[in-house]
Amino acid sequence: MERRRAHRRLVAKGEALCRAKLRTGGELRVLDASSWGVLAETTERLLPGRHLDVHVVASQGRVLVRARVARAYVSRLDATVIHYRAALAFECAVDVRVEGYPMPAAVLAVQIEPGNAYPDRAGSGDIEFAERLST
Repeated sequence: MERRRAHRRLVAKGEALCRAKLRTGGELRVLDASSWGVLAETTERLLPGRHLDVHVVASQGRVLVRARVARAYVSRLDATVIHYRAALAFECAVDVRVEGYPMPAAVLAVQIEPGNAYPDRAGSGDIEFAERLST
């Protein structure tokens, strides 16, 4: 039985959405996203039930969204650091489409006219001095 509110998608490494930041400064690497939440990897210890403010870059630009840690677990152990994966549920929907930023139709319809060509060197209208001033 599917319990998700929205379709989720994998987030590519080059996308702006692949990085998020906690308001307290912690870094998140977003693995997959939907409009109602993300699965992220971090070195911050995030306990289930905790409420967070997360900065994400969505199609609206940079957005600060309130989220709740739905689940979290240890994903990897290194010699000096513990990596966690956490499912964050957003309190409001965020547009996480991959298509990019929406552009108003009026901006896309504007035609730019070509400018004037550079003048020829001979006919440029430079002033030439016939006599040299002596000092």
